[in-house]
Amino acid sequence: MGLHVSTHPLTAHLLTVLRDVTTPPSAFRSAARTLSTILSLEATADLESEAVSVQTPLEVTKGSRLENGLAAVPILRAGLSMLEPLLELFPDVAVGYIGLERDHETAEASRYYCKLPKLDGKVAVCLDPMLATGGSAAKAIELIKEGGPKRVVMVSVVAAPEGVEKLQAVHPDVPIYTAGLDRQLNPNKYILPGLGDYGDRLYGTQ
Repeated sequence: MGLHVSTHPLTAHLLTVLRDVTTPPSAFRSAARTLSTILSLEATADLESEAVSVQTPLEVTKGSRLENGLAAVPILRAGLSMLEPLLELFPDVAVGYIGLERDHETAEASRYYCKLPKLDGKVAVCLDPMLATGGSAAKAIELIKEGGPKRVVMVSVVAAPEGVEKLQAVHPDVPIYTAGLDRQLNPNKYILPGLGDYGDRLYGTQ
């Protein structure tokens, strides 16, 4: 399982765009969308498929089709930005939503909303762009696991070592896919060097 940091050169370029404080919301959204597409592809590279035969215009040939059901579960609100690229790649994906609120003093996450599809036997992809303390991701994955998925995958744009450590301690069976492993959290639990508040920069609400 473990941590998977993307090594694609386009990933590094897009992450630089997201980090730049001068990047306007429109360019931020565009870069975030493309980066989410790359991470979604990397996180689903080991999906199982079944062998099939298909009729081309000229002859019958062998092919493959995805075998497992797929579910995407963004953590509100910033995780929504990572959903659309996954839906474009996998149109039949089932979608759920988890809303978590972090206590700024304790950094503990509490649920205020949870709506999940049937997860039994599916591969569930948890989406949250910032893996900071790991508290929200750990809580979300706990809720997802209650639905009985075949396995769970975590996808984040940027991760802090503290969040990775927390998630690997609580959910060692869940692989983490990210564009960047940053240095640390500051006293306010923001990722350094990070890219600021993802949701605010995405929606221009700074």
